[in-house]
Amino acid sequence: MLRGSVEAGEPVIGAGAGTGISAKFAERGGVDLLIIYNSGRYRMNGRGSLAGLLPYGDANEIVVDMGREVLPIVEETPVLAGVNGTDPFREMDVFVEELKRQGFSGVQNFPTVGLIDEDSQFRRNLEETGMGYDEEVEMIRTASEAGMLTCPYVFDEADARAMTEAGADVVVAHMGLTTSGDIGAETALDLEAAAERVQAIHDAAVDVNDDVLVICHGGPIAWPDDAQYVLEHTEGVVGFFGASSIERLPTEQAIENQAREFKELEL
Repeated sequence: MLRGSVEAGEPVIGAGAGTGISAKFAERGGVDLLIIYNSGRYRMNGRGSLAGLLPYGDANEIVVDMGREVLPIVEETPVLAGVNGTDPFREMDVFVEELKRQGFSGVQNFPTVGLIDEDSQFRRNLEETGMGYDEEVEMIRTASEAGMLTCPYVFDEADARAMTEAGADVVVAHMGLTTSGDIGAETALDLEAAAERVQAIHDAAVDVNDDVLVICHGGPIAWPDDAQYVLEHTEGVVGFFGASSIERLPTEQAIENQAREFKELEL
């Protein structure tokens, strides 16, 4: 299905869905994939997406609970679960099968330690104590072997190669926390640098498997014009995944503007 969209000259568009109404109308808008994970719940409750990386709840249990809310309202679009692959309290092969039975079509690695600076002591300590990115790679391998669609976040060329070797179907080049809006990041790459990094990730992934699809996400790629810039300044990148970009930013604007219009009514 995804490759058919590309062959038809259409981008692959994935959308994060923190609520059933987000999923319903993203599907109606024609997205190819829906992804639900713990940050979606935090984001649509007005908190920054990085709340998903902090100990505010059991990320894997939250995605199961969100699945009960979102899956019944989605009609045809594949829904992916954001899986915390470093979770030391899950038998990942068992958990993946549970997600399949619940109705998920695939997985993505989130929360991901890839968002933590790999030169930091914290990231090094996570890697040293069995809670590193390699666990996320193995989760993707497990899901791929179980026949699920796998769309992992990657942050550099090494990640891209590792995830593609593990069986990734769609590699999502992650440029960092999305900018713009009330709770977006202020620190990010510029679009030119993001396009260069996305291209490097693409090239590393297709060097392993030329059938893998590569799409972009995050950082300065916040609005449709931003995504268009990256697609025009890269070769072989075939789409975009938006979480904040598709459900948070439009919601912020729409609700504020609607409230303002009602407040301007005359008595």
